[in-house]
Amino acid sequence: MHPDAEVRLPAETAYVAVLRMAASGIAARLDFTLDDVDDLKMAVSEACSMVLAGASPGGSMYANFFLGEGRIEVRVSADAVNADPPDPGSFAWQVLATTAAQVSAEATHDRVTVSLTITSSTNAHA
Repeated sequence: MHPDAEVRLPAETAYVAVLRMAASGIAARLDFTLDDVDDLKMAVSEACSMVLAGASPGGSMYANFFLGEGRIEVRVSADAVNADPPDPGSFAWQVLATTAAQVSAEATHDRVTVSLTITSSTNAHA
């Protein structure tokens, strides 16, 4: 499955704001509520912070967006060398699990990834 939108940036905290803005623009275009957009921005920030913790210096950070009816799936990943997956007991993970409908993470020998799905609150009541 190919993403509907994808972004590649340097794996540096200064670029997290760019991914937050991209996510909020996509959500707004899909008529998500302001609260849903805020949840998505917070979730993307937390996902970025988790993948950047294991990112390789000078590597890249990626965000793939998969759009569906009343939902957005975001996969945030970064180049890494033997990184550990994010800790599901961490505060950042708890924030992410609270704001997203689904959350998962994985680490391979060359990449760490956090996936999350946000659903529109207006779609949930339809």
